[in-house]
Amino acid sequence: MKQMNIKYFIEQGVKSIFLHGFMSFAAISVMTACLIITASFALIAFNIDRMIAEVESQSEITVYIDDKLPEADARSLIKQISAIQNVQDAEFVSKERALEEFKKQLGGNASLVSGLENDNPLRHSFRIKMKDISLHAQTVEELKKIPQIASVSSRLDISQKLVKIRSVTNALSIMLIALLGAVSVFIISNTVKLATFTRRDEIAIMKMVGATNSFIRAPFIIEGFLLGVTSAVLSFFLQWGLYSYLGKTIIEGIGIISLIPFNQVGSTVFSIILLAGIVIGMGGSLLAIRKFLNV
Repeated sequence: MKQMNIKYFIEQGVKSIFLHGFMSFAAISVMTACLIITASFALIAFNIDRMIAEVESQSEITVYIDDKLPEADARSLIKQISAIQNVQDAEFVSKERALEEFKKQLGGNASLVSGLENDNPLRHSFRIKMKDISLHAQTVEELKKIPQIASVSSRLDISQKLVKIRSVTNALSIMLIALLGAVSVFIISNTVKLATFTRRDEIAIMKMVGATNSFIRAPFIIEGFLLGVTSAVLSFFLQWGLYSYLGKTIIEGIGIISLIPFNQVGSTVFSIILLAGIVIGMGGSLLAIRKFLNV
């Protein structure tokens, strides 16, 4: 009996899609558009977040060791520095290496510092990368607690700006995705509601002869599910084409930034779009049928 019911529900759901072809087409079109817009913004936000993460990875703290400390003792400080929770990596830079790097930066003017090899004024140092730049200030304070560290140099202002940009970007992404999702559910529910309105008498009769709400509701849920899946599949392939075109034609043409290849995020995008399409389709159908079940 249950297998017969499932077959009946599926048949009725598929039949309703073709019976109300224009409404189904409208629902699929609107859902597809909403999913593409939402996915596009999510991909843009993801790429921005990745670019910010790359900049964050280049954010360093430089600590200068007391010049009275021998090189061997200075190198041994790596254990204390690495023990700080937010320290991801610490690279020792001897004062000889620092001088060579300084000469390279001067380029043709390197002769200005020639002869300093025997009386090097620079200090041994560590270049430190952080796990989380939002903890930049706390990390600096922890480093200052090590007695052998003479001074700490870092761009805390840049780290704070990057954290703020990432927070704003994430907040806007969540708000827009939630808003577009709500709009999609509203539109699909009203689209399905228009199709359901023509069957209100049928629903009323079924209620009067003893059909349960679940029995009446099931075909509409199947219909919403199929509309959602169809919209999700269309959205995915259209998004793929749009993203690839944008990446190759516009972004690469400008040459300032690059997008993450779609094949690296394609499976995740498809999973999210498919889930969103199913939730919106079924959710819209449930909202649409709810009114007509109160007979």
